[in-house]
Amino acid sequence: MLVFLKRPVLVTAEINLNLVALTVVALWSRLWRLSYPRAVVFDEVYYGQFVSLYMKHIFFVDGSGPPLGHMLLAFGGYLGGFDGNFLWNRIGAEYTNNVPVWSLRLLPALAGALCVPLAYQIVLELHYSHYSALGAALLILIENSLITQSRLMLLESLLIFFNLLAVLSYLKFSNFQKYSSFSVSWWVWLILTGVSCSCAVGVKYMGLFTYILLLTVASVHAWHLIGDQALSNVGIEIARVFCHLLARGVALLIIPIFMYLSFFYIHLMVLYRSGPHDQIMSSAFQASLEGGLARITQGQPLEVAYGSQITLRNVLGKPMPCWLHSHKNTYPIRYEDGRGSSHQQQVTCYPFKDVNNWWIVKDPGKHQLVVTNPPRPVRHGDIVQLVHGITTRFLNTHDVAAPLSPHSQEISCYIDYNISMPAQNLWRVDIVNRESDSDIWKTILSEVRFVHVNTSAVLKLSGASLPDWGYWQLEIIGEKSVKSYHQSMLWNVEEHRYGKSQEQKERELELHSPTHIDISKNLSFMARFTELQWKMLTLRSEETEHKYSSSPLEWLTLETNIAYWLHPKTSAQIHLLGNALTWSSANIATLAYVLLFFWYLLRRRRNVCDIPEDSWSFWVLAGTVCCGGWAVNYLPFFLMEKTLFLYHYLPALTFQIILLPIVLQHVIEYLCRSQLQKNIFNSLIIVWFSSVYLVYHTFSPLIYGDQSLSTNELKALRWKSSWDILIRKHWK
Repeated sequence: MLVFLKRPVLVTAEINLNLVALTVVALWSRLWRLSYPRAVVFDEVYYGQFVSLYMKHIFFVDGSGPPLGHMLLAFGGYLGGFDGNFLWNRIGAEYTNNVPVWSLRLLPALAGALCVPLAYQIVLELHYSHYSALGAALLILIENSLITQSRLMLLESLLIFFNLLAVLSYLKFSNFQKYSSFSVSWWVWLILTGVSCSCAVGVKYMGLFTYILLLTVASVHAWHLIGDQALSNVGIEIARVFCHLLARGVALLIIPIFMYLSFFYIHLMVLYRSGPHDQIMSSAFQASLEGGLARITQGQPLEVAYGSQITLRNVLGKPMPCWLHSHKNTYPIRYEDGRGSSHQQQVTCYPFKDVNNWWIVKDPGKHQLVVTNPPRPVRHGDIVQLVHGITTRFLNTHDVAAPLSPHSQEISCYIDYNISMPAQNLWRVDIVNRESDSDIWKTILSEVRFVHVNTSAVLKLSGASLPDWGYWQLEIIGEKSVKSYHQSMLWNVEEHRYGKSQEQKERELELHSPTHIDISKNLSFMARFTELQWKMLTLRSEETEHKYSSSPLEWLTLETNIAYWLHPKTSAQIHLLGNALTWSSANIATLAYVLLFFWYLLRRRRNVCDIPEDSWSFWVLAGTVCCGGWAVNYLPFFLMEKTLFLYHYLPALTFQIILLPIVLQHVIEYLCRSQLQKNIFNSLIIVWFSSVYLVYHTFSPLIYGDQSLSTNELKALRWKSSWDILIRKHWK
């Protein structure tokens, strides 16, 4: 029973000293003086705001991407004990003592450093030599732009890290597939591929490009697996093929979806307090947050009844959130285009909380404006009148053109001028998101259309802004031609109380008072996730031309740079600027690969094989991963209508750099025919690599910003006239 004690337990391990050395040097290059400068550098002013909101648990919406990247930056702040108290309002502002700068920049720096050993291992898994792997790692190590970007509180290094980790994991899995399917290692690398892909997408939507690339490669491999005759002829092997496909589906589709949802779950769990972006969310979402609307709506009745006092919020929320509103002013007798109006009381949509937003739900068959005991709930299909709380006039429409939308009807509150225009103030309640035709109208939860009984017009927000006579408030219309639902026609009750006062003066006091009945309105996680994700995808900030914005064509030849930071007193500065020799060499390598690939392909069509079959397979796989990785992370930017910057190119550049030593190895092995040619080419590579290092060293002061350079030294760094190297006139 204790036989195993007769011999000692031995553990052996192989340590790749090249990998260890590369990792140590990469950590040093990214972590050295990481807290310098102690000032806000470029986009730290943007991401820092979200970090502070995380620290204070305040809800926000950022349309630039999913929450994982922000949460990782906030986690760094949490590790450093950051309390969130800092005003992120200016690039160059000095950090106060309570801001843990080193901790906030730590995770991007670690991710940037780990990209070096990842590049090394990717080349090995592509079946190329240790020399090529070492070359790829060193090029990533001394790439100026990657160092600069990873030393700041920014997201690109995190995105690149997860991209490379996903690629490496899939290559490891694919190689294990050949000799140890369904082993522990096989499962680990397959699952890690899915997890890494979801993390890449969770940091920035750009991660979706690499994810799609890997899904495509996995699909091709799965297709080959299905067509493997050695497996398809035996019943048990067919079941094994099915298990392979199922494993890939779970690991590369189900797990990433689950992970992506978990990012939002944590995000919403941490950000439970009302914040500055509440207004763009629905009333139900706002009510689920602590403070803000939740404080206002806490204790409201759930069921809308006859006599209820309500505010109605338009579900669309565009061009801005607003509430159905009226005031004593009337429409002008004639509009500027000469058309006449009803001269009735104006009804608008007002983007602020106001007592004139309150309406009373009235039963057309009764006179009282109070809730009976027990309350009589309003159901889908019921006919109601909406009485404006302050002016006591009825919501009305008739066959008069709206002020700014002449093809639609004007909406007003009816004033009896004793002329031949009787009131038409009956509205049918149409609950769009009902579960049955007997559903009760519910506060916050129900999305309702109001259909005019006489004309079938639907109460709608047109979105147009009224002239000065309407105080620039938003136009409300009656839409007559309704073929489908649109959010501009939907309304939800946001604030609600059961009216108790029949007298108008008492009722006006009641309209100003808070509600008291306790009803919970918590949304499910999936409902909150769906709404938040939709808002993030559709939220568009105003795109303005930036001094350092650039086009994708300018990235290829490094025609642009970004001045990240300038010392307030000296000439020390930090720039996002690539290693010009590496960038141009990577472009040449990519072009060379494409030309060689098609040359080989054409000759193979003629049954001429210039390289062995295994080498051809490795060559195709390397191009798929590296050229494909470059293409999918670069070409989509030509289709994007947004402000673009040089750092958007860094994920694509990383794949290009990894391809470079692979092409060099291929040239040595298959294009250099003699030993002399190989020796000469190797010598040229050494000279070229020394030049790459020299360029890195020359521009390193612009990476770390720790040297004050003279005017002549700064001018010497301006290799291209398009580069914006900052030079003050009084410097010498």
